[in-house]
Amino acid sequence: MLSGPLLLVVLVLSVLFIVLATSALRLHPFLALILAALGVGLGTGLPADRIVSALKDGFGSTLGSIGIVILAGTIIGVILEKTGASLSMANYILRLVGKDRSPLAVAVTGYLVGIPIFCDSGFVVLSPLNNSLARLSRTSMAVMAFALAAPLYIIHCLIPPHPGPTAAAGVLGADLGGTILLGILLGIPAAAVALFWATKFASRYDVSPASDTTFEEMVSQRGRLPHPALSFAPIAAPILLIGLGSFARLDTRPFGEGSFTTFVTFCGDPNVALLLGILVAWTLARRQGGRQVRDWIGEAMASAGPILAITGAGGAFGYMLRVTPVGEYLGTLLLNWELGLLLPFLLGAALKTAQGSSTVAVITGSSLLAPVLLQLGLGTPWGQVFTVLALGAGSMVISHANDSYFWVVAKFSNLDETTAFRTYSVGTALVGCTTLLVILVVARLFGV
Repeated sequence: MLSGPLLLVVLVLSVLFIVLATSALRLHPFLALILAALGVGLGTGLPADRIVSALKDGFGSTLGSIGIVILAGTIIGVILEKTGASLSMANYILRLVGKDRSPLAVAVTGYLVGIPIFCDSGFVVLSPLNNSLARLSRTSMAVMAFALAAPLYIIHCLIPPHPGPTAAAGVLGADLGGTILLGILLGIPAAAVALFWATKFASRYDVSPASDTTFEEMVSQRGRLPHPALSFAPIAAPILLIGLGSFARLDTRPFGEGSFTTFVTFCGDPNVALLLGILVAWTLARRQGGRQVRDWIGEAMASAGPILAITGAGGAFGYMLRVTPVGEYLGTLLLNWELGLLLPFLLGAALKTAQGSSTVAVITGSSLLAPVLLQLGLGTPWGQVFTVLALGAGSMVISHANDSYFWVVAKFSNLDETTAFRTYSVGTALVGCTTLLVILVVARLFGV
């Protein structure tokens, strides 16, 4: 079997292959990650039977830990979109903050709606609202675009059930509940900085809305919207259950050792909590009819399929690194750098900037780091959680022309490429670095 510096050559070639295959060759990330895993196994001289078993074990164990979370989260997101619940939440937040503070309204909406809905879908769904509020408040679309896009982006990069952080938590063995709760809390300062950037810097660019549809017309076209309380419930219920479950599992056992603790811990498992979230979301869809709801769930399953494939492939790549000497050799090298959480951030940022996908960046980064967490001093439960978050922060830097979300934001907001680079791309770098600083400060409090 291969040893020494040649192991590093195999690792570098595998990462370069993933970057070039997904960006220049437009190969699907699933194939790129699987082929890279095979390349690592063959390149290091691993026996053929162990290569095959490592491929299957890595793929299966990763999906076994987070597959339900991804599927359930996708189903909730589709139901919120199709029933008009996302618009109902936006309407409620708008009434609270007022139309004269439209950027704040869409930022809060994006942060909440983004928890179950992928950033691309969330931005498309909320774009008509964004355009109408820009016209109503006479605010530049450059401001409104980033005020909405950044919170959606932050959530997408940091918090399960989004595919990147979910897969990374599975690969690194991080607690999903802790990752969700800390991610939501630590993303808030970054969202505040994003709002500041939008209102103080993006406002220098005067961009007209792309649509003539008013907010009132949007509401009338949708018909009767669900009650705001019902609209928020499918998001709030799983988060509350996960929070209670994490609290119940503390070493101090605040709820004791009885049946109530067992029940709370069971319901607070992210898999169970999100499945219960589907039941809550079902109340929004009752009047749509069984066939319609089945079609929506089928659509969610179809959307989740490619994500599950990429996630499993990332797990296979990471497992292959662990069963070969590559991981041990990499850990020996990285240990001398003493970068701590800065390492996953830089790794995520480099992969993101190079190939454009935050999901691929986080999954690949977690696969590279999994074999060496202990050597880096990040092998504790909280160290694993903060590593996932640091990778997510890095995957925000920097969204530009090779990122599909860049074009979604630009085209749906009437931004030309130059304006999008100056307002959105620069803003994502600021948001990612802000998130890292918050993570470093809070991680110190947790002893990481």
